[in-house]
Formats: sequence, structure tokens, C-alpha cells
Amino acid sequence: MGLLDRFRKKKRKKEKPLENVETTKSLTELEQLCQDDRETYEALANIMFLDPRKIGVSMKDAAEKARESEKAKDHVGAKTWYRIAGGLAIYERDVAKVKEYFSRCEKISPEAKYLILKNPEKAVAKAQEYYKKYLQT
Repeated sequence: MGLLDRFRKKKRKKEKPLENVETTKSLTELEQLCQDDRETYEALANIMFLDPRKIGVSMKDAAEKARESEKAKDHVGAKTWYRIAGGLAIYERDVAKVKEYFSRCEKISPEAKYLILKNPEKAVAKAQEYYKKYLQT
């Protein structure tokens, strides 16, 4: 009968959707640190390196490559290198460089807005708190 069962359509019971089930989303380490300050979290979420020690280039070299790309009219490459340099500047606590590099990114690509430029001191301080807590050397 197993062969015939394959050709017959079996009626399946409809499963009731689960009601009142709460999905618990675990917070990332950065979200936990910035729970009280959503704006700072959003400023850091897409630009901060979680482990900048793994980046194989220095901030100075990344900035130089960005300038070279900008001179060569390679806007995508320049923006990418400035973002890398800015992420490394966050790690190195250099607020002036953070402002410089992300301002250059915004100038190259005006449709991209970097929230870190609103309050870079606060964002760098939160990032340093993260690095101190989670990057044990």
C-alpha cells in the first residue's frame, strides 16, 4: 500500500500558529554597552571594528591609500580606505582623525550620512569602553 499512498493526497492537519510566544533577541556586546544611548550605538554600529587588531593595515597607511585613490578619481576606493582609517582612528582614540576621515567619506559620497560626526567624542568614549572590556591583550 505504500506505493499507492504516494499517489493519494493526504490531508494534513493545519498547525495552529503559536500565540504569545516572545522571541528573545540576545543583545550584542556593543548594544549592551549602549543600551542607554541609542544614538551612539547607531553611530558606531556600522563603522566600528569589533577587533581592529585583525586589520592588516595601519591608520596612517589606510589614510595614504585613501588620498591616492581620491587623486586617481577612484571614489569607491577612497571612501573605503577613509572608512578603514576612521575605524582605526576610533580604536586609537584620535577624535580629530575620526572627524577628518568620516568627513572626507561624507564629502566623497554625500548620500551617506555618518552619525558619528554629530558627537564623535562620546562615540569614541563608548568604543573605548567596549575595547577595554572585550579586547583583553
